[in-house]
Amino acid sequence: MSPRTRSGTSSAARVIAVVADILAFIIILWIVMYLLDANRGNDFVQWVHDAARWLAGWSYDLFTFDRAWANVVAGYGLAALVYLFIGHAVAGRIRR
Repeated sequence: MSPRTRSGTSSAARVIAVVADILAFIIILWIVMYLLDANRGNDFVQWVHDAARWLAGWSYDLFTFDRAWANVVAGYGLAALVYLFIGHAVAGRIRR
């Protein structure tokens, strides 16, 4: 494989890993804001919440706990872990 092709593959893998990290960061940021009872009237907090809700739409309410904080941590946390795992797994495959 030529160095030029390998470099392009490495760059693509890096981009995928960074995107996965950003998606997981947004979700984790919302979990932290929720646990710290951030002001939901704040525009930034609302943006993070909306973005995290969209990103974790497939996993939120997958588990039902008696406590609201446990639903947030489990539902959004699962999405963050999946984005990290799949993003980095795909990036690793591209690097090979």
